[in-house]
Amino acid sequence: MSNKKIIGLVCLIVGIALLYFGYNASQSVTETVSETLTGRYTDETMIMLIGGAVAAVVGLVLFLKR
Repeated sequence: MSNKKIIGLVCLIVGIALLYFGYNASQSVTETVSETLTGRYTDETMIMLIGGAVAAVVGLVLFLKR
């Protein structure tokens, strides 16, 4: 397996983990109250969700690219 595929696989796993933790954080009681009052998630949750999505996409592209 080449270095690009290994890096892609690691990025994909990290991205999926960040998405999982970001989703769990978005469903917490404090996050729900914060979203209700302000209309958006906290910065930490947004960083996890956006960072996870970006890392997962980059990892998938690196893993599948020849």
